Amino acid sequence: MDIILVPGFWLQASSWAKTTPSLRAAGHRVHPLTLPGLEDADAPRAGIGLQDHVDAVVKAIDAIDERVVLVGHSGGGAIIYGALDARPDWVERMVYVDCVPAGEGDSVFGGQPPDGADLPMPPWEEFDDADLTDLDDELRAELRAHALPEPRDVAYGKLHLHDERRLGVPSTVIACEYPASQLLSWIAEGQPYAAELARLHDVEYVDLPTGHWPQFTKPAELGDAILAAVERTR
Repeated sequence: MDIILVPGFWLQASSWAKTTPSLRAAGHRVHPLTLPGLEDADAPRAGIGLQDHVDAVVKAIDAIDERVVLVGHSGGGAIIYGALDARPDWVERMVYVDCVPAGEGDSVFGGQPPDGADLPMPPWEEFDDADLTDLDDELRAELRAHALPEPRDVAYGKLHLHDERRLGVPSTVIACEYPASQLLSWIAEGQPYAAELARLHDVEYVDLPTGHWPQFTKPAELGDAILAAVERTR
């Protein structure tokens, strides 16, 4: 199986390095992506929007002459969902790592965009305690070493969806900072965050208790969870 891995905001393909060994050992072909504007610290980010990142994933799908599994972390969940909408016949399963799909007209970050083309990773003090579970000082330094400014218009751009066949593609949600029971409660309460998740026809939930960056805090366990989802699909 071909597995396309889409990192969350501020991260490159290298952020998946400790998660992929079990996938490769099982014989899967793994394609971690670095998205436009995140190639290096000096990469131009002006004019790069959410659709550009969706298009980059679609291009990766088109380059593989087989059905694929799409894995997205954090803000990458909206990106892979946009790619699924563009290529629903070519996606075998979706895997959302500590995130859920976004709906029509949604953006990953709400509110008024800040000035400038760059969106640096915020200081730790701006994250919730649940985000930082298991992220000790050494791992924080490692994560910061990987982090690059995100193109602002990716975070604040609106997702546009067109093909409701996306709703029938099987999905796995790997719940980290919030357990699956919390996600199900949000669905039952009609919370906007989970509105698109509630529309999906075939969803399984897997708890992986840790913070928002399991590829750093529990990379082997994350790899095993992704592998299990892929194997169930096969």
